[in-house]
Amino acid sequence: MAVELRPLSERVTAPTEPTLPEHPDVAEWRPATDADIDGIWRLRQAMGRLDHPNYLTTRGAIAADFGYSHFHPEVDSLVGLDSDGRIVANGVVLLPPRQETLVRSIAIGGVHPELRGRGIGRQLLAWQLDRAKQQLASSAKALPGWILLYADERAPQNARLFERAGLNLSRYFLSLERVLAEPIRAIEPAAGIRIAPYTPAVSDAVHTARDDAFMDHWASQPMSDENWAAFVGSRWFREDLSFVAFGTAPDGREQVVGFVLTTANEDVWKTQGFTGSYIDLVGVVSGWRGKHIAQALLAAQLQAGRGLGHERATLAVDSASPTGALGLYTGMGFEPVHRKLAFTLEF
Repeated sequence: MAVELRPLSERVTAPTEPTLPEHPDVAEWRPATDADIDGIWRLRQAMGRLDHPNYLTTRGAIAADFGYSHFHPEVDSLVGLDSDGRIVANGVVLLPPRQETLVRSIAIGGVHPELRGRGIGRQLLAWQLDRAKQQLASSAKALPGWILLYADERAPQNARLFERAGLNLSRYFLSLERVLAEPIRAIEPAAGIRIAPYTPAVSDAVHTARDDAFMDHWASQPMSDENWAAFVGSRWFREDLSFVAFGTAPDGREQVVGFVLTTANEDVWKTQGFTGSYIDLVGVVSGWRGKHIAQALLAAQLQAGRGLGHERATLAVDSASPTGALGLYTGMGFEPVHRKLAFTLEF
């Protein structure tokens, strides 16, 4: 018998005010503002080049966070400045909307590599966890509540930091790469399935399909309209490398039943060592699986990337996905190269 949960506001104990860090190497701590976006981006670039050079946070992604109605930088963010006014630490805590089966508070941030190992990160994480607890405690929903953080395995200091703070290693996500010079098998989906390039005209239908397809994925919740618009409207989103599968419903209407959506950030090609694209989302609507739709979509994406002269395609997958996604991707020629670790504190 399922245990009936009380509202999160009754289950989560949160401090009145998060504990503000104090450290001799940080001259000032304060909330971030729009004017800090460039400084935060430079910090994330410095961190990323060391921790995960194959993917770097774009300035546009940071700016998008500041534009979301659910992000309140005056309480959801913190920057640490050195004596020269340079941002050397940053913490963000996001509470995404559209919480249907889970309320998530997602913490992002870190410390400049030059100042690591001095205890700054520990204090910053403590502030983030305090703020995350405040966010969960503000919810009246009787749902599970998670504080969620990610650490790349190439930055083991982050995993150690999270574990010492009491978070639990809950999941492994694998980064996979596919060499496009290798043969790409043409795959035909089941009869009645049509594969076509993505166009803005089908954006709303693909958004709906994404939310359906990902509801059985770990920690996934529906995307807000704001998040979706920021994703498909970003400068890195590639319509020419994104495809949609259409199927015919019993009433004769054609509907979106699958998708592969792609970005390509040329700024990381040098650090990652090859040209190519990142497959952000692959999904098939429940009830339409088992018809080779995902394989046909991926084959179309890989062929399109090869046609542009790209060397590789990359993606990430939950190593324990109940959909069997890992086997599907390796069967399409993708090979694991790195791991990202997901840590949670659950209420």
